[in-house]
Amino acid sequence: MRGAGLEPAPCWDLGVKVMAEQDKKDSVQDEGTAHAPEASLEQKLHEAEAKTVENWNLFLRARADFENYRKTMLRDRDASIRRGKRDLFLKLLDIRDNFDRALGGQNQSVEALRSGIEIVARQVDNLLKAEGVEPVESAGRPFDPAVHEAIATWESPEFTEDVCTDEIQKGYQYQGEVLRAARVRVGRPKSTE
Repeated sequence: MRGAGLEPAPCWDLGVKVMAEQDKKDSVQDEGTAHAPEASLEQKLHEAEAKTVENWNLFLRARADFENYRKTMLRDRDASIRRGKRDLFLKLLDIRDNFDRALGGQNQSVEALRSGIEIVARQVDNLLKAEGVEPVESAGRPFDPAVHEAIATWESPEFTEDVCTDEIQKGYQYQGEVLRAARVRVGRPKSTE
């Protein structure tokens, strides 16, 4: 035994040296692999940046496509409205021409003028009906504030509910929607006061 057992055994020294050399190798490997994750992170960053640019370009393209679609839809809608108005105006011009014919004859009797105006009125009614415009039924019907506008009221014991007795101005609906409410005189039940 050497020096009272305080010095390590030679195998101990050998084990420490082997461990120290292994630690050096590990640290060298760690330094080498430390560069690899750094390079991998940079590569991932570049890929993410490229994907971001690609997505931004896709977004800009989609936004431009939507804006073009919106403009096209507005243009098509406006053109459709113009075509609809044009067709209606052409039909109205035919009626206007008939007014000119009815009023243009010299030496016409009142009966001939009346007949011409009645023909034009029928043409207007037919045009409105063809376009989906229908008159609101009023006289003798129960008063409905959704389609009738009361101009005057009067009371009578013969009524049990509010009834349109006279039509002052005809009302019209277009495809179930009120264009103009009928102006009516309304008969009401006599109050018992």
